[in-house]
Amino acid sequence: MASSPSPSVDDLRLVLTVHRTGSVGSAARELRISQPSASQRLARLERACAAKLFDRDTRGARPTTAGLELARRAEHILGHLDEVYDATRAAATGTRLVVGTFASLAPILFPVLDAELAGVDLEQQVDHGHYLVEKVAEGTMDAAFIAIADQMVLPRGTVARTVGRDELVLFAPAGADAPSRGKQPLKNRPIPFSTYDRGAEDLRTRLIALGATPRRGVTLATTIAMARRRTHLALIPRSALAAELHPGERLLPAPFRYRLTLSVVTRTTPPAPLIKLLPTLRSALNLTR
Repeated sequence: MASSPSPSVDDLRLVLTVHRTGSVGSAARELRISQPSASQRLARLERACAAKLFDRDTRGARPTTAGLELARRAEHILGHLDEVYDATRAAATGTRLVVGTFASLAPILFPVLDAELAGVDLEQQVDHGHYLVEKVAEGTMDAAFIAIADQMVLPRGTVARTVGRDELVLFAPAGADAPSRGKQPLKNRPIPFSTYDRGAEDLRTRLIALGATPRRGVTLATTIAMARRRTHLALIPRSALAAELHPGERLLPAPFRYRLTLSVVTRTTPPAPLIKLLPTLRSALNLTR
């Protein structure tokens, strides 16, 4: 059976524009093509995908699950196409690096890289760890700083290097009481928590065993803000507050041992400027070897 032809750039732009505008007609006008032509191209794409991409009625066009996935990939591909000439020129001079990390680490990591990589055009990207690793594997990203490298199978052609080890601590805002003694030192206490690896459910279970009422924050910054607003202890990685403690705040030992590993994933031959920076990053993020 012959494989379906790959979608054209125009096909991808059409899918992305229909998704953004919510209407085949609006997308056609924006792309300066006729609505019948747009509808025919969508129908051809649906046949090639063997899946319905949009539910269409008098109210507009709403993406199906398949349509959302194609739109996400279209945005990814078109984004790289839009920057291909700039990237090529920068590569010729050796002054451009594309670096990605996850949302919680971005406000901690990128300011350090920006300060240390003077003269380098640093493109910052934020996404989930496995998507970042895919970009490194396909060659569209130079390095991905993630915390799940030891919890996943890396694609061929990529390698992970340990930046440093992190640990969980209790963040105590000004006025928050320290844990009590005994087997349940957090009894009846709401405890916001966050981690940047895949251990969230394990942490929830451990906190419950210590008597706490766990409340997961969507990012490290959110978790810290939750704790400050309600004067609650919070369980977070030490690096999250490496240099941002407010007056009267302190970091206390966690009631159990839990280690995290921050890694940088690159191609087999890594960008030399980044590798030279690893000791500086380890210190700036308050990590250990």
